[in-house]
Amino acid sequence: MELKKNELYETEIIDYTTEGAGVGRINGMTVFVPSTAVGDKGMVKILKVTKSYAFGKMETILSPSFNRIALDCPIFEKCGGCTFRHISYDSELTFKQKRVQDTLVRIGGIDSSIIAPIVGAAHSEGYRNKAQLPVTVNKDGKICVGFFAPRSHRVIPLESCHLQIPVFNEAIRVFVDWANRFQVSVYDETTHTGILRHLYLRYAEKTGQLMVCIVANTQELRKSKQLVEMLRTELACLTTVVLNVNTEKTNVITGRQCHTLYGKGYITDELCGLSFRISPLSFYQVNRTQAETLYTLAASYADLQPHETLLDLYCGTGTIGLTMAQKVKQLIGVEIIPQAIEDARRNAADNAVTNAEFICSDAAKAAIELKRRGIRPDCMILDPPRKGCD
Repeated sequence: MELKKNELYETEIIDYTTEGAGVGRINGMTVFVPSTAVGDKGMVKILKVTKSYAFGKMETILSPSFNRIALDCPIFEKCGGCTFRHISYDSELTFKQKRVQDTLVRIGGIDSSIIAPIVGAAHSEGYRNKAQLPVTVNKDGKICVGFFAPRSHRVIPLESCHLQIPVFNEAIRVFVDWANRFQVSVYDETTHTGILRHLYLRYAEKTGQLMVCIVANTQELRKSKQLVEMLRTELACLTTVVLNVNTEKTNVITGRQCHTLYGKGYITDELCGLSFRISPLSFYQVNRTQAETLYTLAASYADLQPHETLLDLYCGTGTIGLTMAQKVKQLIGVEIIPQAIEDARRNAADNAVTNAEFICSDAAKAAIELKRRGIRPDCMILDPPRKGCD
C-alpha cells in the first residue's frame, strides 16, 4: 500500500542512519524518523514520500525504547548540536561500534574479529573545549547566541549547553549582557551589515585558561574595553580576549586577522605531557581527555622503536606526532596548510623536540620528495580531513 503524506502509521524503529535518524519500515518502504530510538514503537506522521523512501515524524510514542532517557535539554529537537541526547551513552556507543564494524566488514572486507571494542569517554558531558556560537536577535528583539538548526542558517537561541565546558555558559551570559547593554549591532547575512558574527570560546582543561574571541565584521570593536572589563570581573579563568576580523561575504566562520584585546592572544594546554599553544585559528582536539586516550592507544598499536622513522601525514599542528616523537629516531610531519606547519614547528620548539621535521606540502608530493631523499618511514600515522587521503 502506498504511503500518503500527512497520514499516520504505526511502526517500530529498527535501526539508525549514519546521521543518527531512526529507521522504520512501513508497508515495505523505509521511513527515516529523526529523534527516535531503536525499539521505539509509535505513530509516525509521513512528511515526504519519494519513490524508494519516506521521511516522517514520531507523533506519539506508544511503547518507548529501553534505550531512551529523560530529556534534559529544551532545544534538543530544534538544535543541530546533538544527535543522541535522548538515548543512554551506552546505547550511543553500541550504535557507533555497530556502524564502524558494519562499514569495515561490508565495504572494507575486514575480518570482524580484529576490530577492537569502542573506548568510551569517562565523562560524556561538559567536555567540549571549543564553541562557535552565531550571534542573532531573538523574537523579543534581544541579542543572543545559539546553534544553527540542522541543514540551515536559522539560529536556535540558547543560554547553556550540557556538552560544553561549564565556564562557557558564564561567558555566554556576560557576552550577551554586554551586547544588549551597549546595543552592538548583529551581522546580517543578507545585507552584510552589522558587527557581531560569532562568539568563539576555547578552554585549556589542564591549565584552566579561557579564551574569548569575538568574530566581527569590523577592524575595531566598539565598547571592547567594557567587554574586557566585564569578562575579567565575572570570569576568574579569563586569559585572553581576541577580536577576529571577518568582513567577507562568506559562511566561513573566522577571518584571517586577529587583534588581541587582552592577554597574549592565545592559551596553552597540556596533552600527553607536552605543552601546546592554542590560538583562535589553530586546530586542537575538542575533547582533550579522549584525545590523550586515542593518541596513547595509537602509539601502543604502532609499537614504535628507537631506530625508526615515523611519518605523520595530515599532521595539522603536529599534536599526534609530537606526542610520539620521543619513541622514535625521527619524526616527519606533512601538512598542506602553511599556518598549521608554523604552529607545528613552534610546538616542537616549545617542547624541546629536536628530532622532528615538518614539511608544508600535499601528501602525494611529499611522498615523492621523501623517496627522492631516500627516506623510508617505518610507521605512518594517518589523520586525514573528512574528504579522505590524496
